[in-house]
Amino acid sequence: MTASPDADLRQYGKLLSRVLPAVIETEKENERMLAELNKLMDKPRLSPAESKLFDLMVRLIEDFEEQHYQLNASTPHGILRELMEARGVKQRDLWELFGSKGTASEVVNGKRSISKAHAKALGKYFRVSPELFL
Repeated sequence: MTASPDADLRQYGKLLSRVLPAVIETEKENERMLAELNKLMDKPRLSPAESKLFDLMVRLIEDFEEQHYQLNASTPHGILRELMEARGVKQRDLWELFGSKGTASEVVNGKRSISKAHAKALGKYFRVSPELFL
């Protein structure tokens, strides 16, 4: 048995009133929206209303980050450093991702290329496309 479109709209309305998505103008608002997005990402399956909210939040986050991070004009290392700065991430926060302090240092400082495995891990960590790091 599938839910009726009216039931989906009611559920979507409830989700909207709880999350209150809006155009993101500050890093604090972006972090709040990312936290809400993570809650949905942790679910094994999304309802149609949750999926619709997920798509809206992704669009709002992408719009904010395109305007404020200017990622497209940078190198993979530049993108990494910019994301770290914008989100208050320190090199030590990435040690586990890279497997060692030395590797993290070399990658962050541009002395070592970002591998595909590291790009995937960084994409997941920063909730962006891994392709940004390749």
